[in-house]
Amino acid sequence: MAKVCAICNKGVVFGNKVSHSHRVSNRSWSPNIQKVRARVNGTPKTLNVCTRCLRSGKVERSF
Repeated sequence: MAKVCAICNKGVVFGNKVSHSHRVSNRSWSPNIQKVRARVNGTPKTLNVCTRCLRSGKVERSF
């Protein structure tokens, strides 16, 4: 199963890698997803969260 952000559902995006001679092959962009202990409804739980959601304060971390 691919890692997806539990908050914003950000996941892997697919596209084309284009060389200088314009030969095309497949590639993918992966989001920066971290496994984080976060507080959900007052209880700590491990979530896969992207760093954009961590930085913007959408997740309350518990240590």
